[in-house]
Amino acid sequence: MAQTERLQDIQIIARRDGRVSVEGLAKHFDVTLQTIRRDLTELAEQGKLQRVHGGAILPSTVANIGYTDRRDLNEKGKAAIAEAVARDIPHGCSLFLNIGTTTEAVARTLLGHRDIMVLTNNLNVANILVENRHCEIIVVGGLLRRTDGGLVGSITTQAIQQFKFDLAVISCSALDEDGDMLDFDIQEVGVSQAILKQARHSFLVADHYKFKRRAPARIGSLAQMHSFYTDAPLPEALANACKGWGTSVILASTERSR
Repeated sequence: MAQTERLQDIQIIARRDGRVSVEGLAKHFDVTLQTIRRDLTELAEQGKLQRVHGGAILPSTVANIGYTDRRDLNEKGKAAIAEAVARDIPHGCSLFLNIGTTTEAVARTLLGHRDIMVLTNNLNVANILVENRHCEIIVVGGLLRRTDGGLVGSITTQAIQQFKFDLAVISCSALDEDGDMLDFDIQEVGVSQAILKQARHSFLVADHYKFKRRAPARIGSLAQMHSFYTDAPLPEALANACKGWGTSVILASTERSR
């Protein structure tokens, strides 16, 4: 079977089952695992499937993918972004880390930072940073989202408004071509907006897969961010827009994170 036909059939199977696995497709088409991985990567690059550990799922515009799948997606890219951000986070500062697997990667790079205060609405971030004895951790309250350990809602927003911190490091679920930061959970969007209002400086951390996704709720624009850390060049129009907004774009190298 030609690759073009196989790619079409993979999409049909994904629409039928919601998820496909590398091993299952390899057996179905009688090809190697490597061939299927290339096929899924190509479909992901086209925005037709979302790569997850061991396979792929259909991209959704109204619901996020599961936490485990998000955590396993593009781990090298997220690690590289986290390392780049950590180099720009000084010792002796206060910062907020919000919900997201990329902000969790950032937390891991802060284990050697001294005299920092980290506020978060992400229980995973708090658990990671427990190992750093030189880090004061403040977990803001709220409604617990059991799927990923996030705290959201009006209680979280009100708690954030009691603080003023040096730096916000936030992530989002999707980015569109206009530079709008998007998310799936309306309550989480309100929390992210509150975080940005209380920060003296703001960093966005988002890998290139976020440009292949769509989400319905708008957090704000890249124009609001001081810096944007990602792992691949931006589309030319958006790169030019960031220059006009004064938003620095930092491209992280995956070579350093290996």
